[in-house]
This record gives sequence, structure tokens and C-alpha cells, in this order.
Amino acid sequence: MPILPCQAVLFDLDGVLVDSTPCVTRVWTEWALHHGLDPAHVVHVAHGKKAIETVRAVAPQLDAEREFRIVEKLELEDTDGLRLLPGAKELLSLIPAARYTIVTSGTRRLASKRLETVGLPVPSTMISADEVSRGKPDPEPYLAGAAAVGFPASACLVFEDAPSGIRSAQAAGAKTIAVATTYQPEEIAFAKLVIPSLAAVNLRQAERNGSLLLEIQAAVLL
Repeated sequence: MPILPCQAVLFDLDGVLVDSTPCVTRVWTEWALHHGLDPAHVVHVAHGKKAIETVRAVAPQLDAEREFRIVEKLELEDTDGLRLLPGAKELLSLIPAARYTIVTSGTRRLASKRLETVGLPVPSTMISADEVSRGKPDPEPYLAGAAAVGFPASACLVFEDAPSGIRSAQAAGAKTIAVATTYQPEEIAFAKLVIPSLAAVNLRQAERNGSLLLEIQAAVLL
């Protein structure tokens, strides 16, 4: 199994550390039905993207800012079924706090609520939708995440579950591993390495240059 060196690790939140799929599906389905839109299409588009950008993509005729606030309120109120994904807590406990952060398409309020609900720490360096003008798949979120931990993106390893997030990380120049929790492995195979969950990852500490060595113990066969 491969061993990947890096100076820092950048995690997407939903679909990598936390399973929020039931919440996301309920909220966006309710919103889509209210506006006469196809819920399955809206939910598919929403994964991995800023809520306001999802509104603009699926309903450009609506007031995106107003609808975004409605969706955010619904998401903040809905935590039923929210849970930790396998390996998330264990891996975060092994990485020094200064050497990782979270890069999420959710707002800071929503990301903090979900992390607190499942008992994970909220990194002071977290990059949320509030900190970037262009969301994933633009490279801005992961460039900001790398800057927040003090390393170039090329020295960081990213864990992502959504095509938009993988493209964002790759465009930023980061090494990227896809996690097959939300999409089928073949949909995210362009990340080159796909794992079933963070339970497939172990951490070693390099002695000479302080690099983090992440050992991938199980990959998805495509």
C-alpha cells in the first residue's frame, strides 16, 4: 500500500469527516419541492458546493442570497442522523493540530455546528464558505486552506469526497485522495487514489524533515 508524504493535511468536512447526507437530502429536497424543482437533481448538484452557488445553478431566477439564508437555517436546525464517518476521529487525533485544517463549502456556523454535534474540534484555521469568494471547484478554497496551515498547496494532502472538491484541490496543486462515501468510485476515479473511508489511513511521523507520512492501508478497486 502507498505511503504518501506531506507537510499538512486538508480535510473536506461533509462526506469525509461527517456523514451529513440525511440532513442534506432532507433540506434540499424540501427546498426543491417548494420551488417545483427536481429534488434528485438539486441534491446531486448541492454536494460539495456552496449553498448559494447551488441555488444559482439550479434556480437562477430566484434571489440567491435570500434562498441561501433559508437553506442555511434549515440545515442548522436539522442534525437528525448526523454522524462521524469511520476513521475520522482516530486520524484527527494522530495529526498535530497545527498540521491540519478543514476546508468546507458550508458556512462557518453550519460547519461548527456539525463538528460540535459529532464531538470533533473546530480548527481555528478552518476555511468555510464565508472565507472565500469562489467556491469549489475553483482552487481558491484549498489555496486558502494551505495558506492557513502555513504550507504551499503542493506540500498538502487533501481528502475529498465530491468531484467539485477534488477538482478544487487538484487545481490548487495539492495531492488528492478521494473518499468513496457520497459518490460511486468511478465518478471520482480521476483523483487517481480512492479509499472507502479514513479508516483506511494510518499516520507515521518522518524523522528527518518532520513530514507526515500517511499510509494507505486499503484502496478501492476500480
